[in-house]
Amino acid sequence: MTPGSFSPADIASMPRAEFAFPGSLRDRLVAAILDGSKTSTTGLVIDYEHEDDPLPQAGDRSVVIDSDGRPVAVIEVTDVRVVPLGQVDLVHVVDEGEGHTGVAEWRQAHERFWHGEDMRAALEDPGFTVGDATPVVLERFRLVADLRPRIHRLAD
Repeated sequence: MTPGSFSPADIASMPRAEFAFPGSLRDRLVAAILDGSKTSTTGLVIDYEHEDDPLPQAGDRSVVIDSDGRPVAVIEVTDVRVVPLGQVDLVHVVDEGEGHTGVAEWRQAHERFWHGEDMRAALEDPGFTVGDATPVVLERFRLVADLRPRIHRLAD
C-alpha cells in the first residue's frame, strides 16, 4: 500500500507503535522496519499490563512513530506468541533485524534495555529485572505502508 491509501483520519485512528525510546536505538529499529529487515519484536507482558494496553493480535495495524514523533509506516501484526524469556528462539532473534546472530547476544542487548533507567522509570520500578521465566510477547509483523514523503524514500 502507498501512503495515499491511508487518509490522515485513518492514520490518526490507529494505535501508535513506538519501538524503544526516542533516540538512536529507535532510529535504527525504524530504519530496519522500513528496509524490511525487521519483521519481529519482543515486548514485556508487564509493560502492556502497566500501560493497561491489550496484547497485540494478528491483524492489528499500527502506525510506527519515529524519534521526532512523526508517523513513518503502517505495520500489521501477523503472529503473536507469549513465552518465557528463556524460550525465545533464534528465528525470532534474527527476524528482529538488529544484527544479532545468537540468542545469548540478543538477550544481553535486551536485558541492557529492559534493565535501563528509561524502562525502569516507565514501569515505575527502579529495581526491575528480567529472568528466564519473565513472560515476553513475541510479535511478528509486516510492513503495510511507508508513510514517509516520496523524496525521503528516494534518498534512502
